[in-house]
Amino acid sequence: MSKRKPYVRPMEGWWRKNPYFIEYMVHEGTALFVAGYALTLLCGLWRLSQGEAAWNGFISALQSAPALLLHAAALAMIAYHSYTWFKIMPRTLPPLTLAGRRVSALAITAGGLAAAAVCSAALLMLVWGMTA
Repeated sequence: MSKRKPYVRPMEGWWRKNPYFIEYMVHEGTALFVAGYALTLLCGLWRLSQGEAAWNGFISALQSAPALLLHAAALAMIAYHSYTWFKIMPRTLPPLTLAGRRVSALAITAGGLAAAAVCSAALLMLVWGMTA
């Protein structure tokens, strides 16, 4: 008889036992909204390549009430995804030092969020200036 232990299948829902894993799974779930919005942008690019009438149809579809609700939900999910991504960032980076002192995890997270906010605002101003 073998002295090896038989394989015991892990219990279902194991990730629901630890709040860290719940947050991680929600983070991964919000990535689906990021991918969905990327597909929406690709569809817009495809419609733009088909001519002005196709592009105007795409824009009018995006301005419908259901599309606006989906955009609001996507914005909330993408904002949460960005927050959790920057929250995880200090754990994935090697220790950062500045002037001989270690940079805190809070400073790394806040710096990443601030950089994302500045880039988003700059892009918004650029696009807003093009359409005005």
